[in-house]
Amino acid sequence: MQIEAKEKSRYAVVAAVQLPSVSDVEFEASLNELRELAKTLGYEVVNTFVQKRASFDTTAYLGAGKRQEIRRFVNNESESEETVANPDSRDIDTILVDHEISPSQARNLEKEVGCEVMDRTMVILEIFHRNARSRAARAQVEIARLGYMAPRLREAAKLAGPQGRQRSGVGGRGGGESHTELDRRKIRDRIAELQQEIVAMDVERKTQRARRQERQKLAVVALVGYTNAGKSTLMRALTGSEVLVANKLFATLDTTVRTLHPESVPRVLVSDTVGFIKNLPHGLVASFKSTLDEALDASLLLHVIDASDPGFERQLEVTDKVLEEIGANTVPRIRVFNKIDHVGDATAQAEREAALQTQYPDCVVMSARRPDEVAKLREKIVAFFQQDLVEAELFLPWSAQQLRGEIYASCQVLEERADSEGAFFRVRGEPDAIENLREQFSQV
Repeated sequence: MQIEAKEKSRYAVVAAVQLPSVSDVEFEASLNELRELAKTLGYEVVNTFVQKRASFDTTAYLGAGKRQEIRRFVNNESESEETVANPDSRDIDTILVDHEISPSQARNLEKEVGCEVMDRTMVILEIFHRNARSRAARAQVEIARLGYMAPRLREAAKLAGPQGRQRSGVGGRGGGESHTELDRRKIRDRIAELQQEIVAMDVERKTQRARRQERQKLAVVALVGYTNAGKSTLMRALTGSEVLVANKLFATLDTTVRTLHPESVPRVLVSDTVGFIKNLPHGLVASFKSTLDEALDASLLLHVIDASDPGFERQLEVTDKVLEEIGANTVPRIRVFNKIDHVGDATAQAEREAALQTQYPDCVVMSARRPDEVAKLREKIVAFFQQDLVEAELFLPWSAQQLRGEIYASCQVLEERADSEGAFFRVRGEPDAIENLREQFSQV
């Protein structure tokens, strides 16, 4: 069952400045990404305004002429035939800016154009806020939002007028402490409180993970990659579980862990992680580090890449960089080029697969929607975890047949035969598991 969130569309325009150091391909890719982020928030982008400049306007990000052009579009004012008109007189709710801009730039742009301004960071924060489900993820989102809001309080106070001015000490404020200063103090206190909660949750989570791995001796494979590369669809295909599948950026924030299906020896856990994105603010990378910790704990990474995206090499760079930042670049990985079924007809798909196999010799090219290709990937995952297994023979007397389940639970049984004394099992398993079984049987 595919789960899609239904949201009423609101209208937005995208605005961006292209600096001389940014190529046309990179600039367009970033704009496309922002449009996808807008879609995730429920916006319909009706127009895009771009401007080439040597630097951002320090007052309001865009130059005066471009700001006027946007104002006319937003307010449906047409001064000449050359002016881009708002054809359906749609009410524009928001201007989405494809950079992080200063509080004063946002305030000035908002005043001049006449509608709300959201920069790229604010858009991502809002998506995180809506999608966080677990206690840890919600705490991390709140820290990131509070950190983003703190330097913007002064501009909010300017818009609020006298309310932001200094007042005498009442209601918990010190003498001469303004509303802005009080709010900043509250933000600092709340961030400190949340950070303590996260530390406590980290300790608890690590303890639970250690107990789980010690108890079940599980192998772990983590799905990592660019957001919207099809990780959740692949996760569902590999584990036979129902996880959220949505064609939206950042549909998954909380780490999901399921068992590889059908079960293998050793038993393999598959975990999904938050997707990476270009220009994700460092504060957010830090805030969501715990959702990437599964990658650090994994024995194997599945690096999922959208084979149909012409900018997939940029996806590779972003993911590699973030994995290096969190120290997961030494974990073995399999590159999985997903969504090959989105690449034109059969001939185009075959050509793309051949090119990818040449460029990345050990990669897997597939579609998570094709069961036979999912099965081949599963075989490759199981083979990775079985490479250190050993074969051995175990003898179990008839008087201890109640322990047969132990053998099948911890080893792969290759052959079973019996004589008058008991049953012989030729098994493949981890050396420690086989030795533990031998010790257990010797005490029977």
